[in-house]
Amino acid sequence: MLTEIIAAAGVLGLLTVVPGPDMAVVTKRAVSSGWRDGLRTVGGITAGLLVWGVLTVAGLAAVLAASALAYTVVKLLGAAYLVFLGVQALVRSRKGEQPPTDALSAAATGGNPWRTGLVSNVLNPKIAVFYTGLLPTLTPRSLPSHLGMALLVLLHAALTLIWLGGYVMVLSKARAFFSRPRVRRALDRVTGVVLIGFGLKVATADS
Repeated sequence: MLTEIIAAAGVLGLLTVVPGPDMAVVTKRAVSSGWRDGLRTVGGITAGLLVWGVLTVAGLAAVLAASALAYTVVKLLGAAYLVFLGVQALVRSRKGEQPPTDALSAAATGGNPWRTGLVSNVLNPKIAVFYTGLLPTLTPRSLPSHLGMALLVLLHAALTLIWLGGYVMVLSKARAFFSRPRVRRALDRVTGVVLIGFGLKVATADS
C-alpha cells in the first residue's frame, strides 16, 4: 500500500506544480496585497479542493461530470469569474493603483482573498472530472474505494497547500521589486491577460 501511495503522490505532485488558474490567482493576490492575503487565497483554493473531495466521495461530482448541462453551467460560471479577475487586474494596471498598505484597503481593492481562492476552485469543473476520472485509478487497492479516495483528496490538498504556500513566500521576498510602479503595472497586465486566457480556455474546453 505504501508503494501505491508514494506513486499516487508523485502523480498528484506533478499535476500540482503545473501552472494553471490557481497559480495566476495566487500571484495576483500575493503581489497586490502581500503574503498574508496570498496565503489566505491559498487557503481558499485548498478549501475548494476539499469541497470537491467531499462531493467526489459522496458521488455528486460524478453526476456533474456525467451531466453535460451541469458541467457547462459550472464551466461558464468559472470562466466568467476568471475573466472578471483578469479584467480587474487590467483595469488596475491602467489606473496605476499602488499596493494597499493595510488589511482594510486590501479588502477594498480585491475582496476577501479566502473567498477568491475558494470560488475560483469551486467553479472549476475540471476538478470534478479529475477527481472522478483519475483518482480512482490511483487509489490503493488494499483500501476501500471511499477511504482511498478521501486519502488521495487530502494528499492533493496538502500538496497544493505546501506548493502554493511556498510560492507565495518566494514572491513575498521579491515584493519590493514587484511593488515598483512600472513592474506592478506590467505584472497586472500579464496576470490579467493570463487569467482572461485561462477563462476563455475553460469556456471553450470540451468536457
